[in-house]
Amino acid sequence: MSDTAPLQEHRFPCDNCGSDFRFDPGAGQLTCDHCGNTAEIEHATPWNAPIRELDLRAALSQQLPDEEIEETRVLQCPNCAAQVEFDADTHATECPFCATPVVTDTGTHRHIKPRGLLPFALEERTARKAMTDWLGSLWFAPTGLQEYARKGRKMQGIYVPYWTFDADTKSSYQGERGTVYHETRTVMRDGKRQNVRVAKVRWRAVRGRVARLFDDVLVLAARSLPKRFTDALEPWDLAALEPYRPEYLAGFRAEGYTVELEDGFTEARRHMDRVIARDVKFDIGGDRQRIHDIQTEIGDVTFKHILLPVWLAAYKYRGKTYRFVVNGRTGRVQGERPYSAIKIAIAVVIGAIVAGTVGYFIALNQGAL
Repeated sequence: MSDTAPLQEHRFPCDNCGSDFRFDPGAGQLTCDHCGNTAEIEHATPWNAPIRELDLRAALSQQLPDEEIEETRVLQCPNCAAQVEFDADTHATECPFCATPVVTDTGTHRHIKPRGLLPFALEERTARKAMTDWLGSLWFAPTGLQEYARKGRKMQGIYVPYWTFDADTKSSYQGERGTVYHETRTVMRDGKRQNVRVAKVRWRAVRGRVARLFDDVLVLAARSLPKRFTDALEPWDLAALEPYRPEYLAGFRAEGYTVELEDGFTEARRHMDRVIARDVKFDIGGDRQRIHDIQTEIGDVTFKHILLPVWLAAYKYRGKTYRFVVNGRTGRVQGERPYSAIKIAIAVVIGAIVAGTVGYFIALNQGAL
């Protein structure tokens, strides 16, 4: 793998007027907002062709082919460290992840090319409605923030980077199977003898083997958004992944990964180990299980870099930044929960009045008796 890679400019001029195309989630094609011209996205491979995985060992040893590497222009936020792709003419903007003003020289991000993505399926107005409806459903949320979000600037469509990992695992284990049985014992209760049944566990040493083929273990490849936000956007319909075409990025931003491949695989292994432990307990059987040791052989490890669509809004409201994310496929919403001190105070006062009123009538009724 060489140290140089071609600098990619993800811009797609309209062949009719020269303005930039954008990908239209509603139509599933490129659209020019200036003249109304449209264009289909041409696929180099059949739409139902499987997305090719890459060998993990080759990547970690820097032996991927040059065509799997690219460089893109990015701006890095000084606050949250997000690296977001921008065009060559952009040098001052606002970070879409935390609303921090970014004024910096344009840098480049050298990375493994995405192999697949899920295109945006929801338009911005649909995502915004999902967000404001979610805000409206929250108890004690400031009404002003909901109105601000409804009338504020548009949400930004961001492709968020993820790693996926496949692996073939074979595990041998040692442990114990517990069988619950009951004994009758005589105990003293209130000065009387009583017979009670007491649960006991009989343990027996066991050993065995389990195997599992892991497919598309998903790992977030950036830290600009809290993991609890992105986890709450799941599930993703990974079976619908499209082979990567930069045209899908037209009109959107793409975040560069900051979680390196090796670190991503470490997190994936933790997930695999948890699943294997669950498989071992199932294999042990019985009423209780103890695991003393698991030895796992892992082979055929492959990976791919993919992009998943997120509508994102970051609003500064009364000196505080609130971030909201919407799954660009399903409309699932997550974000920082805002609280209104005024609403909480009113609720406390009303609660005190209700409690006082109820207490008054109870006392009145007791006095009448």
